[in-house]
Amino acid sequence: MILTSGTTGAPKGAARKPGFQSQSGALRTLLTRVPFRAGCVVLVAPPLFHGMGFAYLNLSMFLGSTVVVRRRFDPRAVLEDIARHRASVVIAVPSMLRQLLDVPEPVRANLDLSSLRAVLTSGASLGAELATKFQAAFGPCLFNLYGSSEIGFGAIAAPADLLAAPGTVGYPPADTEIRIFGHDGQPLEAGKVGWVFLRSGLAFSGYVGGGSKEVIDGFMDSGDVGRLDAAGRLFVDGRADDLVISGGEKVYPAEVEEALASHPGITEAAVVGVPDERFGQRLRAFVVPRPGVAVREEELRAYLKDRVARFKVPRDFVFVGELPKNALGKVLRRDLDRTSSGIVTGDIEGH
Repeated sequence: MILTSGTTGAPKGAARKPGFQSQSGALRTLLTRVPFRAGCVVLVAPPLFHGMGFAYLNLSMFLGSTVVVRRRFDPRAVLEDIARHRASVVIAVPSMLRQLLDVPEPVRANLDLSSLRAVLTSGASLGAELATKFQAAFGPCLFNLYGSSEIGFGAIAAPADLLAAPGTVGYPPADTEIRIFGHDGQPLEAGKVGWVFLRSGLAFSGYVGGGSKEVIDGFMDSGDVGRLDAAGRLFVDGRADDLVISGGEKVYPAEVEEALASHPGITEAAVVGVPDERFGQRLRAFVVPRPGVAVREEELRAYLKDRVARFKVPRDFVFVGELPKNALGKVLRRDLDRTSSGIVTGDIEGH
């Protein structure tokens, strides 16, 4: 049993039946596609109580690897640990990758990171912008793994996949199938956006205390919305629960968040829907400016209009020092309104 991340409520226990046979396909895929070798040094940055940290701790021990862990994540310390211990594999969530990029380039240049062969990330949306920037800074070493506490390991994108299609979460591992279903419960063809379902031996057997996920023809609901391209690569638009309908238009916040985070003056952003008398809901963006950088609301509006549809540009902007997150680095959307006492406009300088 492992815990869900608890971004929409209290964490739940996700139970699954033990058995190596059901997990062998995912393990074969991981070990053949990722340079994860017996006896290597693995740095595990996420907390070990969550599925991601726990899984790679166990895999590392299974392979007789040296494991480097710290009580708290510190981006500069992680880079120093890679150099000091000659780590070849790093496990990190996307928010940690962004912080590694924020370590000044002169500091990174003075550290010998030549031992690094693979950075495995999961636990949240990576985004095309972050994937591209990370590989430009650290080389073609990034592997994006898609999955959840309920469905397990569902897809993997290797560095070449992320270079060819930066927004993809990749292909399913061996013995795993992905299917996109529409409103009527029927499979959709490539390119059509719908609900992402997976079938594999890694799916959980139900929540402790009762309840499970919807299952159609043996495929379990991931809770995400996305599409498959003609090559069979999976692209995830966002969580189905995060959908905002404003004036009849459907908006998944992940696209807007990624566009905002690509602004040179922004560290990160989160977008949610709030009640609106005229449109039912409107978009509100919570934005974290980079330290010492002044950011104007109108500047962000103009920046977004060149990158997303007009109806996806937030009406409100709240500038905050940080976003509320859980221990895995996932944004707690339910706590966003508590981060600021009001909507702030004008020139905002990061701290």
